[in-house]
Formats: sequence, structure tokens, C-alpha cells
Amino acid sequence: MSNRRLVRCLVLALALAAGPVRAASGDVPAVLVDDFSYLDTSGEPVDQTAAHQRRLDAFMAALRRDVAADARLRPVSPSCAPSCPTDASPEARLQMAAAAGATVVVTGGVQKLSTLVQWARASAIDVTSHRVLFDKVFTFRGDSDEAWQRAEMFVSRQVRDALAPPEPIRLALLPFELDDTSAGAALGATESDQKGLQEATDAVRQLLAQSGRYRLVDAAGEIKPGQPVRECDDCEARVARAVGAQQSLLGIVRRIGRTEYIIGFRVRQADSGTLVVAGDSGLRLGANYSWSRGAVRLVRERLLETGSEH
Repeated sequence: MSNRRLVRCLVLALALAAGPVRAASGDVPAVLVDDFSYLDTSGEPVDQTAAHQRRLDAFMAALRRDVAADARLRPVSPSCAPSCPTDASPEARLQMAAAAGATVVVTGGVQKLSTLVQWARASAIDVTSHRVLFDKVFTFRGDSDEAWQRAEMFVSRQVRDALAPPEPIRLALLPFELDDTSAGAALGATESDQKGLQEATDAVRQLLAQSGRYRLVDAAGEIKPGQPVRECDDCEARVARAVGAQQSLLGIVRRIGRTEYIIGFRVRQADSGTLVVAGDSGLRLGANYSWSRGAVRLVRERLLETGSEH
């Protein structure tokens, strides 16, 4: 079987019907980088086989160095390296990878379409489940050493980031606050209001902790009782800096009437106070016991599902 056909089989035949998934959170992937194939369909009259093989070899060497240098990944080499058989079946390839202790195989190929345009396809496959973790086609211009080096740097970064997501962001979750603009605002916050705010804060804390995208930092000791953080221009960022967080999240329940309210939140950078993302629920109806459900839905939809925190 040709190497080009092998790549197609590895990516398509082993994907199964389950679709793409991400590597397990918290694990350090053991990555084996398989040799990429090369195909020239440009129709150029000059035989560039030797030059292309040299550039492909340099591409693979650089990709393996990048994986080895990435502390988020653990590089693995097959026992047959550097003279592994090129005609092994896809299943045999994965078996060799598993025997070497790999949990992920990175494979792919490069195709030259014309004098100036080439495609590079990179895929990552889970050795145990045979599922595709990453599969993407990149276009790059040029067929020089410099063009290949730029392509390798970009492909390498994309593959490595897909296999090992960035470390969780240290986040100071500030207690939800009540901004009461209703006719009964003069009466102040009731015990039921305080309970609703606490439940909203606790529900969002649980949501963020389960997401794996944040490492929550306790900021309770930096909050002054009776002094709303929302009324201070720099308080959110200052509190986050004081506890060593990278960002802060402040939730606000704005009450319009006794059963009408708007839930909002905003995330700021601790170092500069710059607004990262903000959202509000629009006018909602319900008593204060419904604040927690509204807060969770808002944060999930506007923050976690959009990736705006990065």
C-alpha cells in the first residue's frame, strides 16, 4: 500500500462513525509522529523528486522536534525507527504505535497542486479508540526551503494546540451583586435576595469548575462588605491581581420590578482591566429563586460555548 493511500485510510477508515473528539482532559498525550506522504500533481516538467524528499525530511524532523520540545506532550518513537516499513497496513501502524506506548498518532501528507500552491493535511488519531482527534487541510504558497519552514511552524502549532489545550485560566469569581432599580429599592436587599445571589454565584462557580477552562481563585477575602464592586472603576481587576488571578468575572442581577430582572456578567483582564467579554440575558420574569438558572444559562452560552475567554 502506498504511503498516500495509507494516510487516507488512517484518517477515514479509522474515524469510525463517532466523529471527532478531543484528547482526555488532564492527560499528557504520548505522541508518535508518523512519516507524511508527498504527491506532486503540478505537472511541472522538471523532476524535483530529490528536492521534495529533502524538504519533506526536514519538515518531519522539525515537526518531531516541536513535539519533543512541547512540555504538554510526550514524544514517542516506534521500535523500528528510523527504518519502519512503508507498506504496513493502517491497523499495523496503529499496533506499532501502541506497542511503543503512544496514545496518539500524527500523520498526514503534502500535495503540490501548482508551481506556487501546495496543500498539507495533518491528522491526529487516538490509538485506543481509533477516533480522529484532529484533521485539517492547510494551504501554503511556494516550494522553497523558507516556504516549507513556514508551513511546518504553522501546522505544528495547530496540531500541538489541538492535542494539548492551554492551561486553565486563573479566574477570580466575584460574588453576584444586586442592582435594584425597582420601586422597592429603598427597602434594601432582603434575606431572600441574598440567598438568590449566593445561589447564582455557587451555580456559576460549579459550571466554570466543571468546564476545565478555568482554575477558580478564592477572592472572598478581598471583597469589602457593603461596598459593591460594580461601582468601582478598577475594583474587579484589582481584586483579581491581589489573589494572583489572570481574569475576573462579576455577575450582576439588575432588578426592574419584583418579578422582572436582567442578569449580566463581565470578564476583565487582571493586568489591564480590559473588558474581555460581557453579556446579559435580556428581560426575564421570575422570582429571585430563578436567578441561578438564568446565570448558568447566560454564562454557558455567552462565555463557555463561544470560547471568548481566550
